Amino acid sequence: MKGMSMKEILEYADILAAAPFSLIYARAAGKFCKKYLGASKRNERLFILLSFGGGFILELAGRKYLVPYIFTAVFHVVFYMGLVMLLFWSDREKRILAASMLLMNARLAGVFCVSLLSGMVLFFRHIVQKIPEPFLSGRENVLIDCIQYGFVIFTVYWMYKHLEPVFDGKPGKWYAVLAVPLLVIIIVYDVASWGASNGILLRSGGRMGLYYDQIFSHAEFFLLSLLCMAAAIFYVFGMHRIYAEQEKSSRYHSQIAVYKMLAEQYRQSESLRHDMKNHIIALSALSRNKEWENLSCYLKNMEESGLETGADLTGSSAVDAILYQKRKRAKEEEIQWECDVQIPKDGTINEFDLCVLFGNILDNAIEACERIQCGGCRFICIQAKIVKKCFLLEVKNSMDMAQECGKRFTEKDKPQEHGIGLMNVSDVVRGYNGVMHKEAENSCFAISILIPLSGAAHDMKTSV
Repeated sequence: MKGMSMKEILEYADILAAAPFSLIYARAAGKFCKKYLGASKRNERLFILLSFGGGFILELAGRKYLVPYIFTAVFHVVFYMGLVMLLFWSDREKRILAASMLLMNARLAGVFCVSLLSGMVLFFRHIVQKIPEPFLSGRENVLIDCIQYGFVIFTVYWMYKHLEPVFDGKPGKWYAVLAVPLLVIIIVYDVASWGASNGILLRSGGRMGLYYDQIFSHAEFFLLSLLCMAAAIFYVFGMHRIYAEQEKSSRYHSQIAVYKMLAEQYRQSESLRHDMKNHIIALSALSRNKEWENLSCYLKNMEESGLETGADLTGSSAVDAILYQKRKRAKEEEIQWECDVQIPKDGTINEFDLCVLFGNILDNAIEACERIQCGGCRFICIQAKIVKKCFLLEVKNSMDMAQECGKRFTEKDKPQEHGIGLMNVSDVVRGYNGVMHKEAENSCFAISILIPLSGAAHDMKTSV
């Protein structure tokens, strides 16, 4: 600013006054990118410095040399995108999405705030102060710009707190698809602002005066920014909701396929056990005839077919298969197993829904027991029965004290898989108008499920 007169300095008063807020915004954007994209402390600081300095210089250059708005807007988008792509670590598509969100937020939240406040000030001066054709003073413009930055900083903080599900565990193509409409919104805004800078505004045709021309113009940008922000929010969270539902559906159908396979394996095992008498006769004949090679092959086939059978006969072959597999896994992990399960015979609860309940709950129970250090008490206790025309399922398992303090009931290698099992359980329970209760106390986790059987019309709370 060396060599500039006081008059010239006053012309840049709004940019100078907004500079501290711009720095705070750059810091907030840096924190946002570091949280969802990852970066070293050095790169975060470099991003804050370059984004603030680049934006500040771009504003001054555009004002001093009268650079058309469309050129400064395009350069700013390219420059900002480049900083995010170079200084942060995550996948390319995720970095593009994060940069698009920040650019879109800065434009829409800023113009929304400016248009609203400017319109309110003009309305107040015209209606209350009775000024026929009011204008905003330089001081008022500076104040509105400062408030605008404060509002934009607040929206970045809101995104920092609430966008974790959106940035968590999605494929690269999903982020790219999500970023495209946001970039289109940025282009639409920049074109509209370019039109405003060239006098292409919503006007009254000169019949209603300059005051209404200003009001119409601010209302135009207010509505445009409001609709674009609403569309962006609904689109982002709507896409996340669709993705989550598709993941749940995919996992549910994958579980069904696995349960079908387990049930078939269990049926084959039971069939083989049932035919044991015939197998013994055949083996005896081979032994008497000293056909050792055939005897060896026969025994190998029987071993591969699996003769071991489960002791948990519940009335449902699919549930028997699930309990058999989980009991076998628990035995391998030296987990004490207690099971007393009786399944309703009237078919009220779909067999595969029962498998979703037992499979997910027991997977979580075994997982919790596995995290207990060797020598600690490991147990799983399963009870299921009919209580007052309702199906009651209760599962208790030991758990690590640290896990209890953190209230985390599942730990997976992939963060996006946290809670999916219990979500599926909850969906099944809700589908039958049942209730579910979870409790962790004294190194023991307990889950209880109560599902009304057909024809049971009563208050669920009185049945517990």
